Amino acid sequence: MVLVRQEIGDVLRDVRLRQGRTLRQVASRASVALGYLSEVERGQKEASSEILASVADALEVPLSSILHQVGDRLAVLEGLGYSELEPLGSTVPDTLPDELVAEFDSAVR
Repeated sequence: MVLVRQEIGDVLRDVRLRQGRTLRQVASRASVALGYLSEVERGQKEASSEILASVADALEVPLSSILHQVGDRLAVLEGLGYSELEPLGSTVPDTLPDELVAEFDSAVR
């Protein structure tokens, strides 16, 4: 069984080690307990989106990049190739509906 928390932890550790940072340095910058971050990296704890955002910021890496790497790893573990994955373009609209644009414009003004 593939565990998302394990892949998230592996990606966070890989990024941290590539940067030559210690667990203590990243935990301190992210304002996360050292032991907790260690458990996250080992896939023993599920990190909240707030924790993930703080750690990504401490690593100076966009959270989207971390999640993209996690997605790539999951696809490999699930035995999926890119040709088998549905392209995002077919599920994400290119434009917003006019009502949402109007609602946003009125909220900004």
